[in-house]
This record gives sequence, C-alpha cells and structure tokens, in this order.
Amino acid sequence: MAHKVIISGGGTGGHIFPAIAIANALKQLAPDTEILFVGAEGKMEMERVPAAGYEIVGLDIVGINRQSLLKNIALPFKMLKSLWKARKVLKDFKAEVAIGVGGYASGPLLMMANMMGLPTIIQEQNSYAGVTNKKLGAKAKKICVAYEGMDRFFPADRILLTGNPIRKSSVAIENKREEAINAFALDQDKKTILFTGGSLGALTLNDCVKAGIPQFVEAGVQVIWQCGSYYYEKLKAELGDSLPDSIKLMPFLERMDYAYAAADVIVGRAGAGTISELCVIGKPVVLVPSPNVSDDHQTKNALALVSKDAALMVTDGAARVELLPQLLSLIADEAKMQELGDHILTLALPDADVVIAQEVLDLIKK
Repeated sequence: MAHKVIISGGGTGGHIFPAIAIANALKQLAPDTEILFVGAEGKMEMERVPAAGYEIVGLDIVGINRQSLLKNIALPFKMLKSLWKARKVLKDFKAEVAIGVGGYASGPLLMMANMMGLPTIIQEQNSYAGVTNKKLGAKAKKICVAYEGMDRFFPADRILLTGNPIRKSSVAIENKREEAINAFALDQDKKTILFTGGSLGALTLNDCVKAGIPQFVEAGVQVIWQCGSYYYEKLKAELGDSLPDSIKLMPFLERMDYAYAAADVIVGRAGAGTISELCVIGKPVVLVPSPNVSDDHQTKNALALVSKDAALMVTDGAARVELLPQLLSLIADEAKMQELGDHILTLALPDADVVIAQEVLDLIKK
C-alpha cells in the first residue's frame, strides 16, 4: 500500500531545498510513496516545488510584520483560515505523517496535524530554533537537527542529529579542480578565493571585494565573485574594463560544484544550507553572517563552527575593515588552511535526506 506524506514549509531556498531533498529520498526508498507539499501562497515554493515534479497546495498565511504592527491586523483571520484549510488538506489527502521544514506554512499545517493526532516530524535547520518550531517540537514524534546541543529547545529523547539535506550535485567536487579552473578561465598555479552571497547576493561582501581588488592583484590571488543578480549590472557598469582578468564577476553560479572545486578558501553567509554544504566540501571557510535574519540565527550557526575551530567569522559590521586582512593572512598560511579544512570536514553529515526519509517510513510503520 502506498504511503501518504505531507511536507510543509518554505519561504526561502534554505527551507525549500531540504524539503525537496527529503521527498526525493522518500521516493528512492519507497517509490510508491505519495507526497503532497503545502506552502504559503505567493512564496517561491509555489514555483520551485512543481518544477521539481511535486504537487503543492498553498495556504494564505504570512509572517508577523515587525516593521508595521498595523499590517498584522489580518493575521489571526489568516491563521484561522489556514488552520481550516490545513485540516481539509490533511483529511482529503489521508496523510499518515506530516513533516515541517520551517517557514510560514509549516506552522498551521503541523498544528492541525497535532490536533488531529497525526504523527509529525520537524526538520530544524539552524543552531537556534525559531518560535514556531519550539512550539511544534513539544508534540513532534521526532525532531531532526543539524547541530549538537539542541536539547535547549526540544525534548532530548526525541532529537535526532541528522544534518541538513544538501544538493548532492553541488558538493560532487572530487577530481574536478583542473576542469573547474579551466571553466572559469583561471590560472592553475594561483590561489583562488570564492565569494558567494547566495542567489540574491550580499552587499557587504560585494563592497569588500570591490575595495580589495588592488590587494588581491598584488597578492597574486584569483577571485570567483558571485555578486547576486540584483547587484550584477551595477557592478559591471561601475568596474567595466578596469576589472582584472584574475577577478571573475558573475551574477550567480550555474555550477556550484565547479566553484567549490576551484576554491582554496570560501567566503560566504552562514545560512544553514550553505554551512551544511561547506562541511561536506571540507575547505577553509570565512563566514560573514547576515544580520537581516530572525533571532540573528546566522551568527549562532557560524559560532557553532567557530567554537570547534572549523571556520573563521567576521561580523557584517566589521567586514569592510577586517575581512580582507584576515583573508590575505589566511591564504598565506598553509597550516591554518589545512587545520580549518580538516576540522570542518569532521562536522559533515552528507546523507541527511536519506536518514530523515527512513525516520518518516519507520514512523509510519509504527
């Protein structure tokens, strides 16, 4: 008999990607599993999930607006409407288990599943649990986490350290360095720094690279600079022909595996998904956490690595002054680079998607 599983959540790629990875792993382990996604209307999951080949239903739900309290007036009504729709979806689909990956939609869907007595599983990606997941965790059968010490937020006997599901294609870098260096038209004999601010880019990182171009050239260091589609045209117009050949500016990276394979040092934000990939890559990393996230969870994610000597961290506020000197000193220190790479690799949990999927199937059998 086919199992029926609902996966809810989204809002950002950091939530959507793990959700799709879990769905794919379920299909791999039990091909006849029927999967339905539940997302928030108007959010990116409503496009990304169907593109991955799965059906999705949208709830009319939004987060709390911290800038304008007036805009929250409709929230209780939207919540009630979403709970009502979630109940209908769970009943009509005849779900056997509901998985929440974080994001607006997972709140009402898992709350209703708990009320109806359906088993629930939470996948908490960050080292600091958000308000919704803390509440949902009290009733969840299993809480799959990516960091140690999560018993501060959840019942210890139900926590499972699985790691975060990652894009397997992005981390498949073995024996690809030469191919990758050629793809970016870089020099095989020079050290390479990868700057990645995610698909939208990161203004702080872009400012640091722009200001550091003369120093990179002087140090004989190459740069793969993924600046984000939002900033690309402006930077291209600004720098024009003055951009040296050793600095490769691009809006986004089609082949993340090539970027990781070519890099000797990686500079990026500290989102949960990014960190999980970097642990598997096993290269020296400098993290510049984004300050624009709830509960400042990126800083907490980064500190979890720093405390194990598995990464360096520079705050967003200090980056324009401190990042460049730290980077140039790190790339000249082979021993420190080796140590950071070795330590971050010990934190890798590459099969999170399969481990979580197996938990889901075990829960259904019970």
